[in-house]
Amino acid sequence: MNKAMYAAASGMAAEQAKLDVIAGNLANADAVGFKASAMEFAELTDGSRTLGASERGTFVRFDQGKLVKGGGAFDLAIEGNGFFAVHRPDGSTVYTRDGRFSRGSDGALRDGDGNVLPGVKLPADVANVSVARDGRVTGDTGTAKTALLGHVRVATFAAPDALRSIGGTSFVPTAASGAPHVGEPGKRGAGTLAFGMVERSNVSIMTEMMEILGAQRAFEADSKGVQAADEMQRIANNINRS
Repeated sequence: MNKAMYAAASGMAAEQAKLDVIAGNLANADAVGFKASAMEFAELTDGSRTLGASERGTFVRFDQGKLVKGGGAFDLAIEGNGFFAVHRPDGSTVYTRDGRFSRGSDGALRDGDGNVLPGVKLPADVANVSVARDGRVTGDTGTAKTALLGHVRVATFAAPDALRSIGGTSFVPTAASGAPHVGEPGKRGAGTLAFGMVERSNVSIMTEMMEILGAQRAFEADSKGVQAADEMQRIANNINRS
């Protein structure tokens, strides 16, 4: 494969990968707490000239999604940096911005996958539960009004963009992200909580559609480049044979 064809072909592969990322973003545009991904590219050179582009990988954009009123009795959203640290049935911990919780039969707050939000246990007779911006959970019980029932903590990372997505809205730490710091909302750079609210996806459909148009145009241009390089190679081969 000559250099011109290689440059065009590598560009096609990179733009196809970008289209796959965009498709994933659009498929989750309505998912609560979802964070859009973007593709990073690297130049391929021979030391002096750019030969093409290759995909370096994807990264997640953790910019804030819009907060809207939730439909559940224990919905929570984080306004600012951080994640809910939820415990899975196998004992591991994952990190998410999806704060749609419900009260389990054991009084624990659980997400839609059955993962437990630690630090809170609601009595069976509790009423008028509320969560303050700093994570304090209160409610009326049979023995006390506005009793303190627990604390919701927020996990932050030194490099959240280096977290690894394990599908949907769940992430796990990597060496590059650093270990989580779990603390009080509103302190040490952590966001505050908004009770009764959920965070919408940060996917902008208009932006993604514009990205699709740009990627498609670039893919078509690279495709024509491959065809042109192939034709030039064919002509050169015919000349050499004559």
